[in-house]
Amino acid sequence: MKCYGFPDEVFAYYKNSEFVSELELDLERQFSERLFYLGPLRQFPRRRYSWQGSTPSDVGVAGERAVEALLASRTLGRPNTRRFDRRGYAIRRITVEEHVAAWLKELDLLQEFEVEQVAEGLDIYRVMAQRHGGSSRVSLADVGFGVSQVLPVLVLLAYVPEGSTVVLEQPELHLHPAVQAGLADIIVEVSKVRRVQVIVESHSEHLLRRLQRRVAEQTIDADDIALFSCEYTKGKSRAARLDLNHLGQIRNWPTGFFGDPLRESVAMVNARRASASREV
Repeated sequence: MKCYGFPDEVFAYYKNSEFVSELELDLERQFSERLFYLGPLRQFPRRRYSWQGSTPSDVGVAGERAVEALLASRTLGRPNTRRFDRRGYAIRRITVEEHVAAWLKELDLLQEFEVEQVAEGLDIYRVMAQRHGGSSRVSLADVGFGVSQVLPVLVLLAYVPEGSTVVLEQPELHLHPAVQAGLADIIVEVSKVRRVQVIVESHSEHLLRRLQRRVAEQTIDADDIALFSCEYTKGKSRAARLDLNHLGQIRNWPTGFFGDPLRESVAMVNARRASASREV
C-alpha cells in the first residue's frame, strides 16, 4: 500500500505484528521528511531573488529555491558541524551559509559568497560573489555557469537535516575535472559528519576516481560505499554491483565504460610517428 504500507490483514492474521504500525510510520516519515531530490538541470541564476520569509523543505527539483533555503537558514539558526581535518579533531559549528561558502572556496570556484538584501525594507535579495582575492564583487549571474549549477547541490547537502537521504542526478554538470573530484570529497564529508546518505547518478570518472582514492587512503571505508553500473543489454536495463575493495580497486570494472585511455595514447604515439616519417 503506497509502496511502503501493509494491509489490515497483517494485524488480523499474524501475532506480534504491533511493530508494523511503527515501521509504517517511520517509513512514511523517511519518505516525506527525510528524502530530498535534486534534478540534473538546475535553474539559471537570477540577478534578483524574492523572499517573504518562507522556509522551504529543500532547494526544489531544479534548485530554484536554493537562495530561499539559505535565507531561511538564517531564521532557523540551525548550525552545522564541520571537521577541518581528516582525523576529526578540529570541530566547530558553522551556519549553512558559512558551510556553502567554505565549500565554494575549497573547490576553488569563489573566494567570497554572500546573499544580501538589495535595500532595507525590501524583500528582494541578490547573490554576490568574488572570484579571486583581487577581483570585484559581481552578481552570481556574471561569475560562470558552473558555479550556479553546483550551488543548489551544496546548499541542499548543507541544508537538509542530519540523517536525511539526498538523491542527486549528475551533480557534476558544467564543472571542470578538478571540481568534479572535489565534489566527491564533499559527499564523503557530508556522509561522515552530517550522516546524510547521498545517492548519486553520475557519469564522472573524476568523481569516481576520487572516491576510490579516499578509500585507499582510509578516509572512508569501502563498506560505506555502494557502486552500481547500469547496463542495457537485450532490451533490459540491469544494475550490476561493482566490487570495490579496501585498496580502492574495482575488481569487476565494466568494459569500455570510461573508454580505453591506453588505446588512445598508443594511437596518438603512432599518429605522431607517422607524421614525423612523412616530414622526413
